[in-house]
Amino acid sequence: MSTPLLVQALAALSVPALGGATVLGLRVRRDGARAAAGAERQRERIAELEDRCAELERTASCDPLTGVWNYRHLQLTLDREIERARRAEHTDQGEGPRPLAVLMLAITGFDAVIAEHGRGRANAILRDLAQRLAMEIRRADTLGRYSGEEFLVVLPDTGAEGAAQVAERLVWSVRRHLLLDWSSGPREARPAHGNGLTAAAGVAVLPEDGAHAAVLLRAADTALAEARAAGGDCWRSAGRPADRAATRLPVPLTSGTEHGPTAERDRSGKPGSLSACAGGDPLAQPVPSHTPATVAVPRDVLS
Repeated sequence: MSTPLLVQALAALSVPALGGATVLGLRVRRDGARAAAGAERQRERIAELEDRCAELERTASCDPLTGVWNYRHLQLTLDREIERARRAEHTDQGEGPRPLAVLMLAITGFDAVIAEHGRGRANAILRDLAQRLAMEIRRADTLGRYSGEEFLVVLPDTGAEGAAQVAERLVWSVRRHLLLDWSSGPREARPAHGNGLTAAAGVAVLPEDGAHAAVLLRAADTALAEARAAGGDCWRSAGRPADRAATRLPVPLTSGTEHGPTAERDRSGKPGSLSACAGGDPLAQPVPSHTPATVAVPRDVLS
C-alpha cells in the first residue's frame, strides 16, 4: 500500500477515536462538576447541622426563664472544676490545690411584685436581675439558676476572701437593682432604701467545707439558711466562725478592693455575662461527661 493511501486510512480511523475521546472528556468534566457541587452541598448541610447542634446544646444548658445557665449545666461545671482542683493538688508543681468556691444566692421580695404587678412582670424582672448578676462576675465564673429565685455561682481560683467579696457585691446589686418600668411617663425615683428585693447568700470553699460537690453544696446551703435567719440582705460563710458575721455594705466593691491571693486579685476586672444564650463566649461550651459520684444533688436532698 502506498504512503498516501496509508495516511488516508489512518486519518479515517482516527476521526471516530478523536470523537470518542472528546465525548469521554466532556463526560469526565461534567461528572467532576456534579461531584464538586454535591460536595459543596454536603459541606453546607454539615455546617447547618453543626449550627443546629450548637444551638440545641446551648438551649439544653440555658434556663428558659432567666436566660442564664440551668441546673444541669451547674452540675457539670461544678464537677469539672472540682476535678480540676484535685488534679492541681496532685501535680508536682508544688503550688498546692487550686482554690474553688461556690456561692448560693436566694432572692426574696418577689411575692410582693407578683401581688402588685402579676407573675408575668415578676418573671421579666427576675430575668433582668439574673442578667445583671451575670455581669457582676468574671467570665471564668459560672452563674446559673438553682431553683425558683435561687442562683448558684461557681468561682474557680477563688478562696474565702474573694468569694466573700463576690457575695457582698451580689447582695448589694440585688438591693439596688433598677426594676423594669413599662410606664409611658417619667420613671419614678429609686427608693432610698432599695427596691423591695433583698438577697441572702451562703458561701462554701473547697476543700475546707467539703471535697465533693454534694458536700460543698450542703455547706453553702447551710450558710444560706443562716443568712436567711439573720434577716437576709447579708451573706454567711460556712467556714471559720469569724466569717459568719453578716455583712451589709452601703456601696459595691470595685476592682481595686481585693487583696486576696494572686489567683483572686483580678476577680473584679473581668466582667462578662455567662448567659448560655449570649453566644460568643469560648467558655460557653458543653462540658464533657462527668463522674456520677460527684454530681450535685437536688436541693430537696440537701435541705
